[in-house]
Amino acid sequence: MTDTIPDAHTNGDEHTMTTRTNSLASSLTMSVDQDESLLSWGSGSAPSLPSVDDEPTTAVGSSTASIRSSTMSLDSSLYHFVEENGRTYHRYKEGYFLPNDEAEQERLDLQHQLFTVAAGGRLNVAPLPANPGRVLDIATGTGIWAIDFALQHPQSQVIGTDLSPIQPQLCVALPENCKFEIDDAEDEWTYTEPFDFIHGRALLSCFNDPAAVVRQAYKSMAPGGFIEFQDALFPMCYIGEPPTESALYRWNELMMEGVSRLGRSWSNVQHYRQYFEDAGFEDVVERRFYFPTGPWAKGRYFKTVATYFQEDMLVGLEGMSLKVLGVLGMAPERVREFVEDVKRDFRDTNIHAYVNITFIYGQKPLNPV
Repeated sequence: MTDTIPDAHTNGDEHTMTTRTNSLASSLTMSVDQDESLLSWGSGSAPSLPSVDDEPTTAVGSSTASIRSSTMSLDSSLYHFVEENGRTYHRYKEGYFLPNDEAEQERLDLQHQLFTVAAGGRLNVAPLPANPGRVLDIATGTGIWAIDFALQHPQSQVIGTDLSPIQPQLCVALPENCKFEIDDAEDEWTYTEPFDFIHGRALLSCFNDPAAVVRQAYKSMAPGGFIEFQDALFPMCYIGEPPTESALYRWNELMMEGVSRLGRSWSNVQHYRQYFEDAGFEDVVERRFYFPTGPWAKGRYFKTVATYFQEDMLVGLEGMSLKVLGVLGMAPERVREFVEDVKRDFRDTNIHAYVNITFIYGQKPLNPV
């Protein structure tokens, strides 16, 4: 294991950072036609599971090119990165098992598009005012959600926090009402002003005690403010009998075991409502939808979502698996071989797998006790 230091900030890096931030901003214009009845927040009816297309296509047209971009170089070497098995990880509070290198940053930007497209172009589903005053995005990753929200809400002040310093810092395209801080949401929150909206997405790998994070969010929330989490529930589900002999099924089982040994859970989303209500949030609302693994799913909406989700997973499988399967005793070379088998299953239109996704929000009472 060796340390690597981010490259010094150069003119070329400034151009890269600007290009990347412009790419983030351009995501605001992207949209997808969809059947609103497929979204549980569309008609208010029960959400519909994806159905199997009798004549699946391999794709509906890739939409990922516009958001795949080069990563920026940090203008500060305050935090070192750790290199392991050819991937880099953050040094600050070392131990998080997902990498932070260029490939992972591109995947996070792609994942942002996945969630946004699935939600009909929305960044959130909570009924916010036009410009909530102070907004916090925890586990912000590359900062793309925070940037998009700041652009859409120019009167809001948006802060994105993360353990890994991979967000744009000095760039003419970064909105003036958006900034980033290196922080651990599991530490004591020391903000001196309350927030009107607190957002978190894809948090399943982030926290040892997510309920404690929700409690701190409540304490740091202004009366009437909203909290919203957007997250996945693993293991995957299947239309029909689970393909128990497949690499994909085995990967799900092994990953659940591995993250448990690392002290995390990929099933916390099923407890989010309880966490919110126990903390004191009221009028908690859950909206559920689904990410199919491939174009086996019927209809343009599901095929589009599947295109994004499949690309997200094909890019991210190695990074997700190296450390998690490593704790089970699997060597890096074997992990990479296994991941190739899992990728083949993602592309197999005879395997009808999907992930449950939940958007959940609640409001702090106007007159909290």
